[in-house]
Amino acid sequence: MSMLNSVAKLAAKPFPRTVSSKGHSIVNYVVAGSFLAAAGLFWRRNKRAAVASLICGATDLALTALTDSPAGMNRVINFRTRREIDAGLAAMFATMPQFLAFNDEKEKGFFLLQGAVMTGLAEVTRFPEHPQRPEKRHPHAEAA
Repeated sequence: MSMLNSVAKLAAKPFPRTVSSKGHSIVNYVVAGSFLAAAGLFWRRNKRAAVASLICGATDLALTALTDSPAGMNRVINFRTRREIDAGLAAMFATMPQFLAFNDEKEKGFFLLQGAVMTGLAEVTRFPEHPQRPEKRHPHAEAA
């Protein structure tokens, strides 16, 4: 975990867990969208940062769509498990500059910030106390 992620986790600890699963999903979609938009901005001057941004954005988008939350589409991953996944995502976001060798370039700050946002979001989100099985949507059930 990067230093900024650790600071974000400590800073968010005293705050109450007030973000709902819907709010958490919305922030995740915004984070994914910002990564995808950043890929376009980074493309001309730093291909490695652009590729890292595409990887992070696509990963967050897919995980959010697969999570059992009001904004999820497929509900494969239960929402409580998403907290642990978010910790891994935050670490992935923050280490992409080092992994793809653009650690000394200014785009690094964007990835560190996104990692801190993901860490802070996980700390202020209300996750269920006990794991729940994801509720699958059946397309035929809605038609009946």
